Amino acid sequence: MPDRRVLIALSAALVLAVLVPGCAINASAAHGASEGTTKACSDGGGDDARDLRLFGAGTIAQDITFEGKAAINIQQHTTASEGADFDPSIDPTGKQLVFGSTRHSRHSHLYVKSAEGSAITQITDGNANDAQPVFAPDGKRIAFASDRAGQWDIWLIDVSGRNPMQITNGPMAELHPTWSPDGKRLAYCRINPKESTGELWIVELENPGTKRLIGEGLFPSWSPKGDKIAFQRARHRGSRWFSIWTITFENGEPSPPTEVLSGSQFAFIAPAWSADGTQLAFACITPSMDPESHSFEPRISGNGRADIAIVDADGRGMIRLTNGRGENYSPTWSVDDRIYFTAKIDNGETIWSVKPFRPSAMPVLTGPAPINRHSAQAAEKDSEP
Repeated sequence: MPDRRVLIALSAALVLAVLVPGCAINASAAHGASEGTTKACSDGGGDDARDLRLFGAGTIAQDITFEGKAAINIQQHTTASEGADFDPSIDPTGKQLVFGSTRHSRHSHLYVKSAEGSAITQITDGNANDAQPVFAPDGKRIAFASDRAGQWDIWLIDVSGRNPMQITNGPMAELHPTWSPDGKRLAYCRINPKESTGELWIVELENPGTKRLIGEGLFPSWSPKGDKIAFQRARHRGSRWFSIWTITFENGEPSPPTEVLSGSQFAFIAPAWSADGTQLAFACITPSMDPESHSFEPRISGNGRADIAIVDADGRGMIRLTNGRGENYSPTWSVDDRIYFTAKIDNGETIWSVKPFRPSAMPVLTGPAPINRHSAQAAEKDSEP
């Protein structure tokens, strides 16, 4: 999957800031010069290549586990015998799933399927990479990131795979689109490798030439209430310690950002709003030893771990839903309150979902013994009132 690692290099270098020897990002990668970066990050480059983690290989989990009484009814939605499935998004009805995959090609393409069914339809192809899809609020279109024009830009496409439309064409990599609730605008992040930071932009779809910079950050997620955008931002430039922030809009103007969630022991990345806009799901990165500096830094590979967690929109009541030894990341919330995410299990990456169990009187969990997926039914029964 060499070309897919170009996207990993573009986003992970800033999202997780885990650049390692032999897998460096440079400005040319952001301008679509993927071949040089691909060579540095592919061909089984040992632990160094695998250390660059956002959506790639790494420490193998033996199972998905989740915290007792924190989550119920875990489900697996894809089974890729080759390649990987990643970047899930669920449509407004909660019935249709879109995701990126390398199951049929070294290039990542987009696929759709019923959330409950097994039939899969490929809606993009070619010698380009398509990733980070997200359904429009009306469920008729999908926004995604693609390098089909020579660099990473934001595109739109019908759910059928027809009528692709390029929305951005800036000089830097533009990734991770998110829709405004009225479907008229997209927010996305623009990556500047020279500055080691990300910028948050909004584009008007009726006039794509009109774009607005609203702040610094990565992986924006627009609240379904329309008044906030959640995102991740490092505590200081070049840091691996990310926290969750929000920007509130008042009379159409963005307010100064507010830090919602941070921690001295974890990095928090890729926030996603619940359907009612009251909670955020995100990936919680546990630090591991940096082989170069011999210091503990947020990393997914090595002894580090990525778990799915949720928190109230005001930063209260954080609960970790998964508790595995591998990687769970890229959460997205469905209208039926299920959280879909990417999980690295055994030798593959596939799409799973879990439903948080969180009545108002339930205390925040601090780490009970994990329950594996084979005893999920028992856990669900025990969780019933």
